[in-house]
Amino acid sequence: MPTRLLFSILLVAGAVATTARADGLPLLTDDAGLRGIATPAGFNYVTIGDHDRTVVARISPKQRIVASRFLPGRFTIPGVAYDGSAGGLSADGKTLVLIRPRVAFPRATTPFVILDPRSFRVRAMVTLRGDFSFDAISPDGSTLYFIQYLSRTDPTRYAVRAFDRASGRLLSEPIVDRAEPDEDMHGNPVSRATSANGRWAYTLYDGGGKMPFIHALDTVGHDAHCIDLDALAGNPKLPQLRLRLRNEVLSVVDGSKALLAVDVNSFRVKKPGQAPVPSGGTTPWLPIGAGGVGLLAVLGALSLLVRRRRLAPT
Repeated sequence: MPTRLLFSILLVAGAVATTARADGLPLLTDDAGLRGIATPAGFNYVTIGDHDRTVVARISPKQRIVASRFLPGRFTIPGVAYDGSAGGLSADGKTLVLIRPRVAFPRATTPFVILDPRSFRVRAMVTLRGDFSFDAISPDGSTLYFIQYLSRTDPTRYAVRAFDRASGRLLSEPIVDRAEPDEDMHGNPVSRATSANGRWAYTLYDGGGKMPFIHALDTVGHDAHCIDLDALAGNPKLPQLRLRLRNEVLSVVDGSKALLAVDVNSFRVKKPGQAPVPSGGTTPWLPIGAGGVGLLAVLGALSLLVRRRRLAPT
């Protein structure tokens, strides 16, 4: 690979990692294409492209491109939290959702595309009126969830909306905590953890200057629960905290130290001991080293494919 191309990929990958950790407006840079999203078998879906074309690829655990396809327009694997978490792949492995990456706030429309991740066949191309970012997907891919931004000046004001694939429409009512239906949600998505079966998506929010909370989204039942985290109010390290899910216990961790534990059946919060927390939850994008260079080489090859496609005569 040419040195200049590899250097460019390194710069882009570094910029993505920095953005993913930033504490700012909710996912105004929701492009997780270079990080990609992994399957339980170790395959990775990535996207790379420019303003008018995109290549989506499936990468093997040995860092080889096993399938790829060009798409018209710019689409990406969506980011769902600032810890680098990505979304869009259903738990059954049969649906992959890509979204148009954000270039400004607010945007008038939000395009996304639904693919078969095995063949990369386009199943649907949809454009929502208004400003949305991707949030989650049900295990069978029948329902997609989006964050709808409600204010042109305050992007921490939002609602969770469900999109029914069968009808091709948003459900009429936002997804709310039925115990507190009138409570407004504010804040930035700090970290994400997802249950092994793909049904539950747990997101740590900083509260937008108010009470931090975990948003527990039931992607099958079209329901949600907001779990207030009083003990984290005013914590200066909140943007660096992470969610970890293990044995039906959801932990808020600072490095290897658990700060809070939530029982995912009762949603009760307690302070655990200071024992080290096992790794789990978010699967980060590969760093440079121990396979990371291999992934960068693959991304470089995809970037070269996009460049050649752009320069090829039509």
